[in-house]
Amino acid sequence: MALDGVFREHWGRVLATLVGIIGDIELAEDAAQEAFAIAAERWPRDGEPDNPVGWLISTARNRAIDHLRRRRVLAQKTKLLAREYTVESEATVHESAAFPDERLELIFTCCHPALALEAQVALTLRTLGGLSTEEIALAFLVPTETMSKRLTRTKHKIRDARIPFAVPPGHQLPDRLAAVLAVVYLVFNEGWGVGRVDLGGEAIQLGRALSELMPDEGEVLALLALMLLHDARRKARTRDGEIVLLDDQDRALWDEQQISEGRRLLQQAIARGETGPYAVQAAIADLHLQQPRDWRQIAALYDTLAAQTGSAVVELNRAIAVAELDGPEAGLAILDGLDLGHYRYFHSARAELLRRAGRAEQARHAYRRALELAQTDPERRSLEEQLARLPPPD
Repeated sequence: MALDGVFREHWGRVLATLVGIIGDIELAEDAAQEAFAIAAERWPRDGEPDNPVGWLISTARNRAIDHLRRRRVLAQKTKLLAREYTVESEATVHESAAFPDERLELIFTCCHPALALEAQVALTLRTLGGLSTEEIALAFLVPTETMSKRLTRTKHKIRDARIPFAVPPGHQLPDRLAAVLAVVYLVFNEGWGVGRVDLGGEAIQLGRALSELMPDEGEVLALLALMLLHDARRKARTRDGEIVLLDDQDRALWDEQQISEGRRLLQQAIARGETGPYAVQAAIADLHLQQPRDWRQIAALYDTLAAQTGSAVVELNRAIAVAELDGPEAGLAILDGLDLGHYRYFHSARAELLRRAGRAEQARHAYRRALELAQTDPERRSLEEQLARLPPPD
């Protein structure tokens, strides 16, 4: 496997193991990055080791020991780090467990209630998901520099407050659940984009692990249902590298078994009286899979979700549903009240409604703004095609 593939697949596992050994997220992250850099230099020359994850953990652990020795502090911790932790034992851990406990421990460490909710989510995306600071900043709709400072402050607070690396006792889990669910869903959403499908699968694994850890929590089941319902369409979402809209997807490529599992989990959550935001989103996802789509019910559910979350992005989606019911001008009336000028999907959605409303010149401007913000070539090509379909200016 190419090194970038190893990084995407195993970064969270390597880092979680290191944090468990070292107890310092910042040092573990630095050591892991050094280990991957060494691998990038050596593996092309010497060949990939039989157990790449074990090699990375061992190399990173040794780098961490070197850092601690250079600081001439933490002698006891250095001694602990030097304990027998062979590549063979690491191989046993990583090959025998479909979901290592270390990743759950890392999530719950990062999602400590002493940290602000946004800081909890951002730190876990950085450490467990391996997302760049730029990607996390985009997910939170903030400048990269702001996110970088937020992450640094959070790591220092964990270190200075001696927040333990451990899954908390059962009675403390609900206090951290909102942040953990937010982390898992943001990881999934990053994987939902073209090129990061591996993160989508990682998020579903995390969701399954959480459902085993907290089987009585309806929102845990609802989130897993939501991810499964979306992911069931993964093979149909792209064709020849291009994004395929829902109405144009080949339904024969949908994973019906996964859809059935998602619907079963959603029904279990609803039967427990769950009406939280993930249950509402899962219900919306289920409705989008049905033909014909019930836009009135979808719009009503988005109205509920908007009240629960206060999210402008949810309002954007509600506007699209309202436009299907009452026409594009009704949807535009909602969009024009949103402060989402920095969000690329706002401009593409607005452009489409303007086109349908016959306001070609305004649609042209909106498409061009969406193109300026587009981040992938398939997205750019799709927008260019839609722009080209507009009637020529007067």
